[in-house]
Amino acid sequence: MTRSTGEARAQDFGLLFLRVSAALFLLWVHGLPKWLHYSAEVSRIEDPFHLGADLTLSLAIFAEVLCPLLIVAGVLVRLACLPVLLLLAVALLLVHPDWSLEQGQFAWLLLILFTSVLIAGPGRLALNSRFSGVLRHV
Repeated sequence: MTRSTGEARAQDFGLLFLRVSAALFLLWVHGLPKWLHYSAEVSRIEDPFHLGADLTLSLAIFAEVLCPLLIVAGVLVRLACLPVLLLLAVALLLVHPDWSLEQGQFAWLLLILFTSVLIAGPGRLALNSRFSGVLRHV
C-alpha cells in the first residue's frame, strides 16, 4: 500500500503541527515562567526526590525549555520527549496524586501529545531528517 504525495505531505504537516504546537504550549505555559522567574519558582517547587530545590527546578527547566526547543527544531525529537514525559509522570503520580482527572487534565493532555510525538516521530519536516544513520530515527 503506497501513499500519494498529497497524503504524505498532509501527514508530514500534521506531525509538524503536533510537535511544534505541543512543544510551544509546554514552553510558553510552564517552561518560560519557571526560567524567567527562577528565584520565585525555586521557593515554591515541589521536591519529591529530595534533590534540593535548585536541582529539581533546573531539571524541570531542562524538560520544559530545552527539550521543547529541540522538539520544535526537529532535533533528537524522540529523545527530547523522554524528559518531558518523565516530568509529567512525576507531577501526576508523585507530586499531585490527589488530583482528579479534571484537575490534572492539562498534564494528561500534554502526556498524550508528547507520547504521540514519541511514537510517531518528528516526521520528514524536521532537522533530524537531514541527518543520516541513527540520528535520523531519534
